Amino acid sequence: MKKKSVIIIGAGPGGLASAMILASQGNKVTVFEKQEQVGGRTSAIHTNGYTFDKGPTFLSMPYLLEELFTLAGRKMDDYLTLTEVDPLYELRFDGLRFSPSRDQAVTKQEIETLFPGNGEGYERFMKDNDIKMERLMPLLQNSFQSIFDYFRWRTIRALPHLTLNQSLYDVLGNYFTDEELKLAFTFQSKYLGMSPWECPGAFSILSYMEHKYGIFHPIGGLNQIPKAFAKVTEEYGGVIHTGVGVKQLLVANKKVLGVLLETGEKVLADDVIVNADFAHAITSFIEETPVKRYTREKINKKDFSCSTFMLYLGLDQTYELPHHTVLFSSDYKKNVEEISTRKVLSEQPSIYVQNAGVTDSTLAPEGKSTLYILAPVPNNTSLLDWESEKLAFRELVLNQVEMKLGISIRDHIEVEQLITPMDWENELNVYQGATFNLSHRLRQMMYFRPHNKFEELENLWLVGGGTHPGSGLPTIFESAKITIAEMKKQERKQRGA
Repeated sequence: MKKKSVIIIGAGPGGLASAMILASQGNKVTVFEKQEQVGGRTSAIHTNGYTFDKGPTFLSMPYLLEELFTLAGRKMDDYLTLTEVDPLYELRFDGLRFSPSRDQAVTKQEIETLFPGNGEGYERFMKDNDIKMERLMPLLQNSFQSIFDYFRWRTIRALPHLTLNQSLYDVLGNYFTDEELKLAFTFQSKYLGMSPWECPGAFSILSYMEHKYGIFHPIGGLNQIPKAFAKVTEEYGGVIHTGVGVKQLLVANKKVLGVLLETGEKVLADDVIVNADFAHAITSFIEETPVKRYTREKINKKDFSCSTFMLYLGLDQTYELPHHTVLFSSDYKKNVEEISTRKVLSEQPSIYVQNAGVTDSTLAPEGKSTLYILAPVPNNTSLLDWESEKLAFRELVLNQVEMKLGISIRDHIEVEQLITPMDWENELNVYQGATFNLSHRLRQMMYFRPHNKFEELENLWLVGGGTHPGSGLPTIFESAKITIAEMKKQERKQRGA
């Protein structure tokens, strides 16, 4: 690829993966990040000797991450130390605990013990999803710039496995008879911010990926991934500016020429890659006149994921808890409907708890621990008044965690940080506080998701959860590969012309 100057807006994992690879190819790469540290939603919170991941805490399919380092001429193991978490997690229902393992024989035995007669369904699920994954991966690794991409052989081969006529919940009914077991293989739709009763059936591959490839924890937290990308970028001469926000794209004759920084400085480049939250970027960085497909009015009509209510607690003692625990609401379907349809706060929310210290002693002072607590909640289209609701909801969440886990938390808190959906939107520039970005309904996937090569302005590219193939770290990693491949393709066309 011809050596170019490239500006990347946002230092999230997609932007920094792109920066790392482009810099390794000899391009002049400059990254502007509004926050004071790299990582975006995958950054760290450091306070009084405690370290928390701000957002993602699950890493699956680590070979995709390794491929990024290989593309940049580096070895992942020189920058990251990954530890496998097994069992994968503990799933707690009323009166029942299920702890699946990557070892399929162990998981089958666990299923037969807790859900007699369902072990055979688990084996079928894994075998069927082996095939589904093989057929769907080409769709997740290639662009959908044209409607005609649906007529490519890779798409035609995958169509029977997209399960277009069934929801994720319905698909799991083909394998399991027990309600709680179905939920144990559908809760991963929350990674997309969606209800399993609405999420496309194709996403049965989410739970499959965890069971097939395992779940890993980088020592220091998942925030170490973008930090590693940043280190490689700088080793190749790339420049990363933190605490420097972009105010606007510089556009002339529908060509992006560079960026106008919040400082008033103009910086020009051959190409600009947007890794900022897509809906925020498109409604903030671009004047509406040259962009017809994504006006503010049209953006507001799109479907966005749910949001998350976050508690990060530094505690003066350790806890005998698994690394990952999911506490299911007594009425999970009602809880999901309250989040996604009714858009009200649940009295019995489902809650995720990470006790990373059981795996990683670097995150807290000796004899102490971190608890990361997440409750999915409605995004800000709900118009909930979080300033008046947040303290009461905090009490509700802590009550549920203490009761269901049988532990004392409040008396041991040394450090606490709370993030509401309004904080996600106002402080972290996440549109409508939708922490999982645009939803993954079929009408917002593949060709119908914002394209990696932005179609209405030349020299503008997208990476991250708001473009194809979607949100979640593995797909964000793939978005960087796709975008760079499209940049190379455009250059070949220009040379041919």
